Amino acid sequence: MTATMTDTPPPAAPKADSAGTRSGRPLGQILMIVAGALLLVAAVRTITGANQLTSDGQVSAALSLAVPIGLAGLAGLWSERSGVVNIGLEGMMILGTFGAGWIGWQSNPWLGLLCGIGFGVLGGLLHAVATVTFGVDHIVSGVAINLLALGTTQYLAKLFFTDGKAADAGGNPKQSPPVDSLPNFDIPGLSDALSSVENHHWFLISDLAGILGGLVTNLSVITILAFVLFVASWWLLWRTPFGLRLRSCGENPIAAESLGVNVYKYKYVAVAVSGGLAGLGGAFLALVTSHIYLEGQTGGRGYIGLAAMIFGNWRPGGLAMGAGLFGYSDALQLRNGGQTVHALLLLLVVLLVAMAGWKMYKKAHWQGGISLFVGALVLLWYLVTDEVPSDFVGATPYVVTLLVLSLSAQRLRMPKADGMRYRKGQGK
Repeated sequence: MTATMTDTPPPAAPKADSAGTRSGRPLGQILMIVAGALLLVAAVRTITGANQLTSDGQVSAALSLAVPIGLAGLAGLWSERSGVVNIGLEGMMILGTFGAGWIGWQSNPWLGLLCGIGFGVLGGLLHAVATVTFGVDHIVSGVAINLLALGTTQYLAKLFFTDGKAADAGGNPKQSPPVDSLPNFDIPGLSDALSSVENHHWFLISDLAGILGGLVTNLSVITILAFVLFVASWWLLWRTPFGLRLRSCGENPIAAESLGVNVYKYKYVAVAVSGGLAGLGGAFLALVTSHIYLEGQTGGRGYIGLAAMIFGNWRPGGLAMGAGLFGYSDALQLRNGGQTVHALLLLLVVLLVAMAGWKMYKKAHWQGGISLFVGALVLLWYLVTDEVPSDFVGATPYVVTLLVLSLSAQRLRMPKADGMRYRKGQGK
């Protein structure tokens, strides 16, 4: 992303990867990283006895917290792949929470879900009109949408939830009346079997059982829909002519226009889809997490979704991993956080020592020395304490966000025309 607005540069000589078609890490390398991380976490759980690290409850809580972050990140991916920075994701999520709570309690949660998506689409279209048609700075437009969404929903909540049937049903200026639940799903037999294996606390086997158990137990229909949307987004954006044209608008819209692509249309579609996905993330919070619209319930997840998108290098797979990491760290503070985060200090020591070794190998001696020194301090902290203070536990998701972005920044490649002003006809 970029915080400045500049005119789109003239088209450069075409390259093989000019539309962002290059792949990220090879699949084998990704699987090795995942396997190594799992072995490391299993070893830390065995050494420290912090069985919550890979329990099905921890994973299930992490998944439910990761879904709105992942949907917000996917919304940002759609928008920025077309060249439009969308800082307004938080506001579009707020609109989604209100739409889902407002219609959901009056009719049924399915209509509330559709209304939440629709409200998000309206926010996305407003952003598209400002940035695409009128050329407003993307950051300014996004911040304005966040403020507008917050003020509008506060006003509408006071208008619709403070008297009549809404007040009798439990509504007030800060929240809507309760909404009926959407269905949840388990895989019969599998959940119980995995729970039984997990309770034996075997090295690695029980860890795998706990992780898989959390992924197949008490799944919301929106969680399943989010998984489908991630796969569908990858296929549409990287395996279809439509996706190639849309991504070309974010890489070099002048060159795309010269080849007959209607850049305005693709940007409008992408930003509208972005708003709908953000609205769906807000609807998840209103219909699954709390069963009501509640003022302030997004809690900055739109911004964390943007961080997950950046961590994922503007690709769905990396985004999903980032959302899962942020959801996991957020879940730690809700489930015996102090002891479990204390166990993770040992994991952080191992990672810092490994980073120090890698920096020394690359002859970056200062950076390696700093990593080793910080690792020694964290190890000392682990050895002299039994539990992490609750104040630090509450900050864990934000600390993880900063660490992940700082460590992954060297491999990032955003779309080349992301955030740049484009005017129709520049390619002629």
